[in-house]
Order: sequence, then structure tokens, then C-alpha cells
Amino acid sequence: MAIVDRLRNIGIIAHIDAGKTTFTERLLYYAGVTHRMGEVHDGDTQMDYLPQERERGITITAAATQFSWLGAEIHLIDTPGHVDFTIEVERSLRVLDGAVAVFCGVGGVEPQSEVVWRQANRHGIPRLAFVNKLDRPGADFDRVVAEMAGKLGARGVPVTVPMYDGGAFSAVADLLTMERVSFSGEDQGATVARTPLSPREASPLAKYREALLEAAADEDDTAAEKYLAGEDVPFLLLRAGLRKGTLAGRIFPVYAGSALRNRGIQPAMDGIVHFLPSPAETVPARGDDPRTGVPALREPVPAAPFSALVFKVLQEEGRRTVYLRVYSGKASVGATLLNASTGEKEKVARLFRMHGGKKEPIGEARAGDIVGARGIKRARTGDTLCDPAAPIVYESIEIRKPVVSVVVEPKTVREMDRLKELLGSMTDEDPTLSFREDADTGQILLSGMGELHLEVVLDRLTREHGMSVRKGNPEVVYRETLTTAASAESVFEREIAERLVKVATAVTIQPAARGTGVKILDGFRMRGLAQDVADGVEMGLREAAFFGALGYPVDDVAVDLSRMEFLSGVPSQVVAKVAAAKTFQEAYEKGKPYLLEPVMEVEISAPEEFLGGIIGDVNARRGRVTSVDRRSDVSFLSALVPLKEMFGYVTALRSLSQGRGNYTMKFSHYDRA
Repeated sequence: MAIVDRLRNIGIIAHIDAGKTTFTERLLYYAGVTHRMGEVHDGDTQMDYLPQERERGITITAAATQFSWLGAEIHLIDTPGHVDFTIEVERSLRVLDGAVAVFCGVGGVEPQSEVVWRQANRHGIPRLAFVNKLDRPGADFDRVVAEMAGKLGARGVPVTVPMYDGGAFSAVADLLTMERVSFSGEDQGATVARTPLSPREASPLAKYREALLEAAADEDDTAAEKYLAGEDVPFLLLRAGLRKGTLAGRIFPVYAGSALRNRGIQPAMDGIVHFLPSPAETVPARGDDPRTGVPALREPVPAAPFSALVFKVLQEEGRRTVYLRVYSGKASVGATLLNASTGEKEKVARLFRMHGGKKEPIGEARAGDIVGARGIKRARTGDTLCDPAAPIVYESIEIRKPVVSVVVEPKTVREMDRLKELLGSMTDEDPTLSFREDADTGQILLSGMGELHLEVVLDRLTREHGMSVRKGNPEVVYRETLTTAASAESVFEREIAERLVKVATAVTIQPAARGTGVKILDGFRMRGLAQDVADGVEMGLREAAFFGALGYPVDDVAVDLSRMEFLSGVPSQVVAKVAAAKTFQEAYEKGKPYLLEPVMEVEISAPEEFLGGIIGDVNARRGRVTSVDRRSDVSFLSALVPLKEMFGYVTALRSLSQGRGNYTMKFSHYDRA
């Protein structure tokens, strides 16, 4: 394994169809990992290895690989661009140290680009930008850099810019060295030629060079002195200043190219090594000691106690592979680790380096590594594995709630148990997927992030497990809440072991802010209840909130248990649980419950001539237009629309725009139905 300071753990993030996977295939080819370039349109890429990915030409699951460049070992994760698979981006960014954001030179900063950029902001990840598809008509490098500032609040600093001969994108100019960088067409761009820029070529690049010098001067005092004195800033000093600003998140180096045409890739690969951090340059991993709750740190060195975060679980041919980001220490095959999130111990049976769908066995995982492990039976996404002698729990991974459901059932009743078992393993793999059995009908309700998400899950059931299912039409996952605060008091009586148990309970429920969920005020724990009885109260309140008066999960309420008094009998957890649930239901029904429906943030792009009809259609769907952005002959419309009204929208938009419109949507919030 590489020394920690030579590692780079990076991700490729972007809007769908910006060219992430094509870009990644070029990285692997030029690094000598592969001997031919896979193409998305041919369905033969290394990173999109699932049949569902190759057929649809999109990335569905985050795939990991490694390659070497300029003496560094780069661990890379190619993430999906489609909003239905945003959990793959979220859990990848949680464990990465840097990222390359790929923008389409024509589309610019598109909706999902904004989503993943802000996800990266939340995790404090330094980034480079690669402006792709500059060979296409309508591509505009300067506009993309301007949109980075306007839409993302990001200071993009071009390091390479496109050069055109006769209107065709032919090379890039390296602003660090002031050289023309050309890529041979005879060997798919593998041969790179660098020649000094002529005065005629350098003249139009002066504004970019000036911006580069200013950015370095803002970050480095020595560079600033030379710049202000009108002296040349040496190459290494210039690069060091840019690196300092990039690691601090103040600037974002921008590279120009066309992945499909094999231009501009190698300078961006250099940038990954020169500007993105190693694990040794990141802050120590922060967590808590589960025994005491006291904050704890782990340095990213092999000598520290072992700690790692589970960021992905994969079920392959009946075998469970767990993806780990190792933050500190080292662990070998056969090691016993503590799952500090659950208190269970796990044994590592095998370790792998991942390359798309392939695995290379290794004997040891060290600080900074991203590896696959087998033998870990119960750890789930977001759990922390660590040295049993030095426990630590890291912050878990944010999991979004499903918003779309379908009813699924097997072809025969005999297969019902097997279907539940398979769905259980798939929800273990994908935490944004869930299912439950309807107590009245016996049907299984499968819930996910969107229609495509559920379509892929059902396709995998058929292909990978030979399980054909019938499915109903997609349904909205509603929630419910109350209109006004309400209270209830009740007395629960039951004979247990020939003794009467009688307990008086009082509960108050109040509306809470949107997105709060169910907040249980913990004042009742201070009222002298035994620990197991208090735990029973909380379990009862949460279980009662799972099905409200209208039959849906309760959301956005604050619950307070103001009294629990055992009038006779021995206090017990079971009685406390049942009594608290009963009183919760009585109080909740008094609060005038109403339905909440998911509202989606919809981004639509279409030629301006169709804009009027599209706006009218959005209004008819109970939507609210929030902005319209006109860009040359294409308009970009943002709106908030109830999810219920968006089923089948792709067909409606094709009709409204003569097949020339596109849209993306993501969950925004729940609101009154």
C-alpha cells in the first residue's frame, strides 16, 4: 500500500450525462490500468459494470478503483448523477478527501451539479472542476466559470483553457507554464506534446493568466510580493499558492477538455495530484468514545488505533461485501473489530482492493485506504468499525426518506418468504430503500427515491435472483401531522401474572417545524422513572407515531409525557410502552390530524418557444414556478410541484416540447396536501 501522504481519495461528481464515466475511463486508460477505453454508448465501461447501468447508459452505483499517476496512488469513486441515486453520492462524499466536479461545456452548472456541489460543501471537500464537451457546438468555457461563481458561489480559477483552430477545439493552454498542450489523435490522446505559446496565442490568454496570478497572490505572501512588484512568479511558487487556496476551499482550479475526444485529461490528472489533499493533510477524524461520550480524535497514521467507517454494503451472489474507509491504524485479514455503533464484534475474513466490479485480494488495510471486506455480517451503512481496545464512533451518513412506493407481489404465494428475504438484503445494501407488509391486505409495499430507483430494484430481483414480481402503479408516500396542540390522560389496567397493574399516563403533543420529525422531549426521564421503564415510554411513543390517525407515519411533532404513575403492580418496560402508546394515540386524534404530501423541486429545460405551454402545465399540476433562466435559445424553469402530479411527466413534457425538453426533480419538503 502507498504511504499516506502519496494517497489521494477522490470522487467524480456531476449532473447526469455531463460525462463523468467517460472522463473516468480516460483516467484509467492513460494511467495504464486498462488497455482500451470503454464507452458509455457501447456499454463496455469498467466503472458502469451492472447490466442496468450499461443498458441505460447511466451510473447507478458508486464504483471504486485505483490507479497511479506522478508517483501518487489515487483511489477514485465514480458516483451517479441521477437524483434517484443521490445516497451513492452522499455516502461517497462522506469518506472522500477531494473531488473532481465535471461540468458540461454546453449545459453548464445544471441542477444536479448544484445538488452534489452543495453536498461536497457540507463535507468541506476541496475540488477541481473539469469543463467537458468543449468540442460540441454551443460549448462556452467562460460561461461555465461564470456560472460557478453565480450559482455555486465558487471562485473557479482556470488552469487550462481551450484553444480552437478554425473553430474546432484542438488543444488546451496550460496557464501555469504558458504552453500549448496537444493530444495525438493516432493513439487516442496518450501522446501529449507541449510547446511554448507564441505571442499571438498568448495575447488572448492574458486575462486568464492574470486571474491565476491574483489567486496565487491572495494565498501566498511571497507570490503576492513578486506579483505586486511586477516580477515573474516562479512556477512552483504559483502552484503552491493555488494548492493552499484549494485545500482551504477558497478557490477551485478549472480544467478544460473533451473526454470523448481524448483532450485535456492528463493536465487534469496532474491537478488531482498537485492540488487535492492526501489523507495526511486532512484534519484528524473526529468521533466520540461510545463508553463515555467524550469527543475523540484519530490521526491518519498506521500507528494509531484502527478505525474505519462502513460507507457501502454490497450483496453479490449471496456474499456480503462491506466497503470501508480506513481513517487510522491498520487491520489484517483475520482481525477482530468492534462495531462501535452497535457494540457487536466482527471478524475480517478477506480484504480487497476494488476495481469496478473486480476485486484484488490484499492482506492488510492501512490508514487512508478505501477497501472492500468480507466476513463482516451485521455492520450497516454508517457504522464505525474499530480496535476493540480503543472504541470510537464517527458521525453516520445522512439517509433520505423514501418518497415513492409500489405494491409488489410474487407470482406464487409460495415465493412470498423468499421475496421478503431478498428485499431484506437489498434494503441492507441500499438504506434509501424500504419495504413493509400491509397488515390488512398482506401486500408488500416497496418504497424508494423515485420511479427509476424502484424500476432498477425490480429489474435486479429478476436478473440476479430469478424472482419475477407483479407490481402496481407508483404511489406517493404520505405523512401526517396535527393542526393544534392536544393533551390526553388515560389509565391503563391489565392483569399480569394474576396481579392487577394499573398506570396513569398524561401526554401532550404539539406541532413542530417542517422537517423536525418526531421529537420526544426527554423531561420524563428526570421524573424518577427507572431506566428500563423510561426506555419503554420512548419505544411506545415512537411506535405509536409510526401509524397516525389517518394511517400514515406521523411527522413534525413534539411529544411530552408529563405523567406516568404506577397506581398498582410492579413498574415494567412492557406496561410503560403500551400505556404511553395508548395515551399518545388519544392525544394525537384530538389534535385534528391532516395529510402531508411530498413536494418536489423540479428543473425543466426546453427551447424558449415551448415555455408558455410548460408553465401552464406546471400550474395545472398544482405547481409553483420559482424562477425562469433564459440562456441563448434554451430556457431553464424551476418549480415546486407535488410528487403525486409528476408521475408520467416525461411523456407530457415530450408532447409539450416536441421531444426537446428534459427535466430532473429531487425531494424538497413535505407540505399540507
